[in-house]
Amino acid sequence: MINTSLETGYVPQSFKYAVVKPLLKKPSLDPSNLANYRPISNLTFISKILERVVVKQLYFHLQDNSHFEDFQSGFRPHHSTETALVRVSNDLLLASEKGLLSILVLLDRSAAFDTIDHSILLHRLEHDIRIRGSARQWFKSHLSDRYQFVNVNGHSSQCTRVNYGVPQGSVLGPILFTLYMQPLGNIIRKHSIHFHCYADDTQLYLSMKPDQNDNIEKLNACIRDFKTWMTINYLLLNPEQTEVIILGPKNLRDALSDQIVSLDGINIAPNSTVRNLGVLFDQDLSFKAHISQACRTAFFHLRNIAKIRNILSKSDAEKLIHAFVTSRLDYCNCLQRVLRAP
Repeated sequence: MINTSLETGYVPQSFKYAVVKPLLKKPSLDPSNLANYRPISNLTFISKILERVVVKQLYFHLQDNSHFEDFQSGFRPHHSTETALVRVSNDLLLASEKGLLSILVLLDRSAAFDTIDHSILLHRLEHDIRIRGSARQWFKSHLSDRYQFVNVNGHSSQCTRVNYGVPQGSVLGPILFTLYMQPLGNIIRKHSIHFHCYADDTQLYLSMKPDQNDNIEKLNACIRDFKTWMTINYLLLNPEQTEVIILGPKNLRDALSDQIVSLDGINIAPNSTVRNLGVLFDQDLSFKAHISQACRTAFFHLRNIAKIRNILSKSDAEKLIHAFVTSRLDYCNCLQRVLRAP
């Protein structure tokens, strides 16, 4: 069945029906606001097996032909949020040691996976990634004539056709999304701005002396082109989730912070801390805020586990500890290599 699908460039229609389960992005968000949910598509297990075969071959093609964006760490073998944060934090620390200030802008997109235009994606696969013939036809079949319905608490909506986007929860969706976003790297490079991406999160950063105001204009121009490209490609920048932080020596930070009022019409006040891919960045890059929060969360879960410890086996207790405590302490802990003993 899988070989026939790949040879003919046809995906069976039964593989293209999805049951969407809305998942609240964070427990603290308002459940009555539909924008706070992530639509997770549940697909048939056979379709996922087929997608895994395609993903494996696609990865080989991208790797052999150097089609991966160097500074995209999302959904790539041997890459993760940690590789992205290590690279960014290292650049920022080196700049600080040279007595330079750095501006870090964390850009966020709204419903990025849901607004991808299929014709643009197919054009990109054919002309940029050089996927042609039956392979291109397979992707066209995979994207076309998709249907979905929402299921909540046993109640289902009517089945509707999906004309845009890639399914969240599918195997192919994430890698197709990163290929759709591929041109952004060259747009940012044109402005000589450092960047790193992870899925739909993009970080822009530049280092400078406080009196180099032309660099701020360069950053504005980059964001302006960034927004223009997104508009043309049916994507939307989310100003509410976009954050700015100024890093570097404190005596220089104060001189620059008054100059940052808006970035290309997006009014953003610099923050003392920002959450970057799950890690709290502070202006001194000490990660003290992140460590404090991780410790508070770890002790909270330890206290809760202690209340039921007498009814747990050793194996079950270890699983809970690893799931709720050590996993948080281990997450991106290599960033703490810069900490010095008092």
